[in-house]
Amino acid sequence: MYFKAKLSERIGMNDIHEILRLTHDSDSRKQELYNLVIGEDEAIGYHATWILTHFSSEDNKWLYNKQDELIDEVLACKHGGKRRVILNLLYKQPLANPPRVDFLDFCLERMISVKELPGVQSLCMKIAYELCRPIPELMQELKTMLEMMEGDLCPAIRATRKNILQAMSKGKSLQKI
Repeated sequence: MYFKAKLSERIGMNDIHEILRLTHDSDSRKQELYNLVIGEDEAIGYHATWILTHFSSEDNKWLYNKQDELIDEVLACKHGGKRRVILNLLYKQPLANPPRVDFLDFCLERMISVKELPGVQSLCMKIAYELCRPIPELMQELKTMLEMMEGDLCPAIRATRKNILQAMSKGKSLQKI
């Protein structure tokens, strides 16, 4: 109950550090926080997700078995900020191989959507790249899409596109897990 009340208000870094301290050695407290991510209240879910992005790399491993639920949540999410931070959580995880087709389709669609937030577009591009890497046919399709994304791109999208095309040419991952 503490987390829900705390996250219904504006939070700062001191709040984040306090909650991280409370969850660090407690899987049940991590689960309590995670339940708010997938709960009904978008604002509380956004704050809870934002805190999860501050997990240490060791604590972040606790989220690995939640990947399908996080994907389900991002596919249904209407809150752009929450969508961005969930994608950030997913990008910090080893992604399933073979990929979930609905998630790959979501990323391919959102990376080119001019209605989407640049942060979401960039993360969708990076995740799509990582999902396509093991499958040569998908890599070619992604490369074609990236090459078509020219013109009036914001700096973040332009830089992400350039970095992915460079990584593609070297056959390297962009993820640092």
